[in-house]
Amino acid sequence: MHAYKLTRWGARGELVDVARPEPRPGEVLLQVTAAGACHSDLHLMDWPEGLLPWKLPFTLGHENAGRLAALGAGVDDVRVGDNVLVYGSWGCGRCHPCRLGRENYCDRAASIPAMGGGLGRDGGMAEYMIVPSSRLLVPIGDLDPVQAAPLADAALTPYHAISTTRDKLLPGSWAVVIGIGGLGHMAVQLLKATTGARVIAVDTSPARLETARMLGADAAVLSDAGAADAIRKLADGIGADVVFDMVGSDQTLQIGAKSLRAEGRLVIVGLAGGALPVSFFGIAYGAQVSTSYWGTLPELIELVSLARTGRIKVEHEVFGLDRVAEAYDKLRRGEVRGRAVIVPGK
Repeated sequence: MHAYKLTRWGARGELVDVARPEPRPGEVLLQVTAAGACHSDLHLMDWPEGLLPWKLPFTLGHENAGRLAALGAGVDDVRVGDNVLVYGSWGCGRCHPCRLGRENYCDRAASIPAMGGGLGRDGGMAEYMIVPSSRLLVPIGDLDPVQAAPLADAALTPYHAISTTRDKLLPGSWAVVIGIGGLGHMAVQLLKATTGARVIAVDTSPARLETARMLGADAAVLSDAGAADAIRKLADGIGADVVFDMVGSDQTLQIGAKSLRAEGRLVIVGLAGGALPVSFFGIAYGAQVSTSYWGTLPELIELVSLARTGRIKVEHEVFGLDRVAEAYDKLRRGEVRGRAVIVPGK
């Protein structure tokens, strides 16, 4: 079969021929029907050797939907032919957070040789992939796999960030989403579908801001030197209750911090590696700054329900497995509308 593998640190991936895997006891074999291309995959291609403890090569792709093709010995709670979504953050499965479905915060993460499929272990940019346990599967029924696959990160990551700030997202509050890409366009929809907040979208691209308006954003602001002032003016002249930074650069973190009202909250989601100096007079009184990483298995189940009822929808572009490199190139140039989704066999 074909698989798009990361074979060298600091280099783009390669489409190679590999043997179709077979499930060992406790594992399942997934025939991949859709796999999302995430901006964090570009970070993996760019980061130098030694930054992560993972061994190369491995197949990229951590947003995966598919059909169960074979079951390893001892797997009896799912059936061949089931349509499923793969929860992407693979913890130890035994510690307290993992037992609660919070494998994204696994206590033993530092000692695990990989974070998940596409993150140290073979992922879904292939015709088939191995999932180590059926506990990581979420049934999707007749939900279009192209809509389902990006739920595993592009929707789950902002949904988790929103879930941790619901006390601030009351009717009449203001929420800011910086970066209307794969995660940001889902964040706008999720805020409108699950909270009472009014939403301000921020981006460098007028086209993406128009997408945000189409998806329900109440206002849109161009990301430039005047962005923070424009946000504060829109937010009743006081500032935002919550800012979700889906980029995480020096510039966006400064915009987010300057946009907060007293007791507001800045949530850093993006992995651009920016830094925010924090001092007593450098941020609004009582304000909080936090990071948010991926999401939980129960939250992914909730997202599937939201998608099946039509309350959220992934804007996407579809590529065949032979066009994975093209999809990543478009993603790097900022030309993908919503999410790039790879469909093997297309």
